[in-house]
Amino acid sequence: MPDSTRRGLLIILSSPSGAGKSTLARRLMEWDDTLSFSVSATTRPARPGEVDGKHYHFIDESGFKLLVTSGQMLEHAHVFGNFYGSPMGPVSEAIEAGRDVLFDIDWQGAQQIQKSVLAPHVLSIFILPPSIHELRRRLENRGQDGEDVIAKRMLKSWDEISHWDGYDYVLINEDLDATEARLKTIIEAERMKAAQQPALMDHVRRLQSEFEDMP
Repeated sequence: MPDSTRRGLLIILSSPSGAGKSTLARRLMEWDDTLSFSVSATTRPARPGEVDGKHYHFIDESGFKLLVTSGQMLEHAHVFGNFYGSPMGPVSEAIEAGRDVLFDIDWQGAQQIQKSVLAPHVLSIFILPPSIHELRRRLENRGQDGEDVIAKRMLKSWDEISHWDGYDYVLINEDLDATEARLKTIIEAERMKAAQQPALMDHVRRLQSEFEDMP
């Protein structure tokens, strides 16, 4: 159940491909079923089996651009001829209802969100590999990509890693279980920050009133 006593967090996870981000995101969702992924909007057509509102919000290009110009997109990008972005409305509603929202995005999307009106509720975490050799080994062991795709991912990884210092927390993922445990500790601590607990001010006022009423 959502926690009505606090505001939700907008949790950003970023990393170069192969550092373990997707696995860690999945484990976080299994750990806390109140966590939800942000559903992106896109102008590309739905693929077979994809459901509007579940996999993506499918909208036309004019509608997408209207959301951008009216400030209703937290982040957006143009990729391979189509637009992708994160609508602000559902995320804002979740945060006010005490639900955390998880974003699996790159550093460019993270920077846009960190400059948005929801910035006070952002928790950004960058996942680093223990070494470049290990990063390549993990990509090869996944068995999902050919050598040419792996080479492109490796070339892109340095640009992604160079933006590590734009995040609140940076974790070196040497051991998946240990990294998962540190992620949970970070999230639990961030949930308790004063800025995430809107009822604190009323509680302090009640304490002050009780103190003043003492004989």
